[in-house]
Amino acid sequence: MVSRRNLIIGGVVVVAVGIGAAVAGNNGSDSNKKNFSVAMVTDVGGVDDKSFNESAWNGVKAWGKSHDLKKGANGYDYFASKTNADFATNFQQGVSAKYSMLIGVGYATNDALVASAKQNPKTDYVLVDDVASKQYKNIASLTFKQQEASYLAGVAAATKAKELGDSKVGFIGGMNSAVIQSFEAGYIAGVKSVDPNMKVDAQFAESFTDTAKAKTIASAIYTSGAHVIFQAAGPAGNAVFTAAKDINTGLNAGSKDKAWVIGVDMDQNDQGNYKTKDGKSDNFTLTSAIKEIASSIEKVANQSMDGKFPGGKTTTYGLKDGGVAITKKNLDAEEKSAVEKAEKAIKSGDVTVPSTMK
Repeated sequence: MVSRRNLIIGGVVVVAVGIGAAVAGNNGSDSNKKNFSVAMVTDVGGVDDKSFNESAWNGVKAWGKSHDLKKGANGYDYFASKTNADFATNFQQGVSAKYSMLIGVGYATNDALVASAKQNPKTDYVLVDDVASKQYKNIASLTFKQQEASYLAGVAAATKAKELGDSKVGFIGGMNSAVIQSFEAGYIAGVKSVDPNMKVDAQFAESFTDTAKAKTIASAIYTSGAHVIFQAAGPAGNAVFTAAKDINTGLNAGSKDKAWVIGVDMDQNDQGNYKTKDGKSDNFTLTSAIKEIASSIEKVANQSMDGKFPGGKTTTYGLKDGGVAITKKNLDAEEKSAVEKAEKAIKSGDVTVPSTMK
C-alpha cells in the first residue's frame, strides 16, 4: 500500500497526506450529534458476503446501535452495489438522503467516492482499505497492514504443511490488485520463514464474485497435493470452503487427507464446520487473517460525529496496535507457538513484512 510520513496519534499510525488535519463538514455541535447519520456503499458482493462487506456493515451496525439509532434514514444504512457501475449512483443516493458520513468499502469505490466528495464538501467520506486518489479534507482513508496478518497465516500454513509432510501450500486471490498482492506477499514471506524450500501455489480468480472459478482453482490445488489454502478473494473465496468441504465430508475423522482453509478479513471459523464421513462434527478452518474493519469504522464515525474527523489523512492499522490479527483456536500447540514467535518478531521490529511482490 502507499506509505508516507508516519505520525502516532491515539495509539495508531496516521500517515499525513494532502491537505492535512483540517476538519471538514461536521462540527461536533449538539445539534449535529443528534442528527448524525452514517451509510456505506458496498463493494460488489453484498453485506452478507461473510467477508469484507459484512465486516464493514457490522461496524456500521455496531456504531448505530451504540447510539440508539435505527436502520434507515436519520440512522444508519447501506447501499448495495451489484457492479462497479453502481458506486456513483449509490454515493449520490447517500447524499440525497442527507447522510452525514458516507463510507466506500474497498479500493474499487475509490474514484466514485472521490468524485462525490469533491461535489459535496459538507459530507464526510471514509474510504476503507485504500488511499483516496485525491486527498480532500472531507475524505479519511483507512488502510490495514494485511501483509502482517498474512505473514502469520503463512507461518501457520507452513507449519501445518510440514506436520503433514507436504512440500507446498496454496493461495487464491480475487482481483490481482495491490491490496491482494500484499496478502500474497505477506503469506509467502511467512511460509518461507518456516521452510525456504516450501512452494506456494498462488493463483487469482480475477474476480471477487466468480465462485465457480475460485472453486475450480481450489480443487486443483488440493488435488495437486497441498492440504492448506489461504483465500483472499472476498465472496468468491467462499467457494474455497465449498471445495474443502466436498473433500472432507468423504473422509473419516482424523484423516491426514483433510483439506484446510485459511479465512480472511473476519473470523470465518463457522464456514469450516462439517460432518465427517463417520458422522463426527469437525472444522477445517485452520485460522483467519483478520482486519479490524468494524472497530475502525466505529471509531471514525464517532470522530466525525464529535467534530474530529481525520479529513485529509490516511490511518493505517497494523499488528502492533491490534488492527490486524489471526485467530488461534484451531491451531495445534506447534502451530500456535510458531505464530506467537512470529508475532513477537513483527511487533519488536525484528521482522519487517513485505507488502509487495518482488
